[in-house]
Amino acid sequence: MASVSYLITVSGPDRVGCGAELWAALEAVSESGGVLADVGQITIRGSLVLCADIVVPDTVSLEDVRAALARRDLERDGLRADVVLAHPEPQGAGGRLLVTLLAPEVSAAQLHRIFIGIASVGATCERIVHLAKFPVDAYELAVRGCDSDALRAAVADAAQEVGVDLAVQRAGLHRRAKHLVVMDADSTLLQDEVIDLLAEACDCADEVAAITERAMAGELDFAASLRARVALLEGLPESVLDDVRERLRLSPGARTLVRTLLRLGYVPAVVSGGFEEVLAPLLEELGVALWRANRLEVEDGRLTGRVLGDIVDRAGKARALEAFAAEVGVPLAQTVAVGDGANDIDMISVAGLGIAFNAKPVVRAHADTALSVPYLDAVLYFLGISREEIDDGALPPVEGA
Repeated sequence: MASVSYLITVSGPDRVGCGAELWAALEAVSESGGVLADVGQITIRGSLVLCADIVVPDTVSLEDVRAALARRDLERDGLRADVVLAHPEPQGAGGRLLVTLLAPEVSAAQLHRIFIGIASVGATCERIVHLAKFPVDAYELAVRGCDSDALRAAVADAAQEVGVDLAVQRAGLHRRAKHLVVMDADSTLLQDEVIDLLAEACDCADEVAAITERAMAGELDFAASLRARVALLEGLPESVLDDVRERLRLSPGARTLVRTLLRLGYVPAVVSGGFEEVLAPLLEELGVALWRANRLEVEDGRLTGRVLGDIVDRAGKARALEAFAAEVGVPLAQTVAVGDGANDIDMISVAGLGIAFNAKPVVRAHADTALSVPYLDAVLYFLGISREEIDDGALPPVEGA
């Protein structure tokens, strides 16, 4: 027997028992031989909208469905029911894609510009989820009808124009799998640059800054500039490392990010061009078990001005990410790298999701997405984790995490 599909939309004030009434009404429609093919509901500020796709024999008319709903007298509860002939499912290229966008406050004008970009490639938005209201506004859009490269190209310029951070990712089971999240330390996990704090203690801040400037101008590579800066620390008492450690300031949201990753069973890690002697105690206190950083040589309680072993530079950071991924059994597609400097470009490029954190344009150009807000835990929104889930105190830590 041939069939026909009707879309039933019910809207109005939500209340206790309202759901039972709605399903009683849908049951009345189903009694005519109908099958519930799909359903979705959302409640915002006490008002609900429910959409149901009911497939019935073609002998059941639109008026028959409306009459079955009317017999439940939903209007007495302030509910309104509309019935229309359902459109065929749209068939488009590619699978479902997820567009995550965030800003201090996302406006209708910003969303308008993003949706123009989505429409320009023939795609449609199937779902909008408000991931967070604070400390930033974050939304996740489920989009279908085009491939990821086309969508990313369509919305990237729009996002930059209207001042929102945006990522386009493929939807799927992989988003629920374990992730490795690797962060830079200086100016990412931390608000500070460790070498600058050490230079202040050694009264050589100007000299260190001059070397840093030469490195940024391309006159020195990272390894040479690091050795030159560390050489200026010769003779500094080892106790200064403890003093500097006490002065370190975590970026806003850093503790929340690490804590949430651990609770989810994800693996946080830090790869830094800074110094293990300063960072290690802090990372242990945070619960970060994997890190790679440079090591300072100490003799007779004083810094020698030399670095021990291989220097963790741009290429070394990428190698560390790959080694950590192999160690914890996470494919590179499920790795995330977060950094702010040119030294992080290789790491950001090799990761499944590379995030430039308040970074210069050259770093942003190599990243999949960028964060322009000071809150490090905003990284979680790009993983599809909502603020409500982050703040869920009932979620226990994962054993072994």
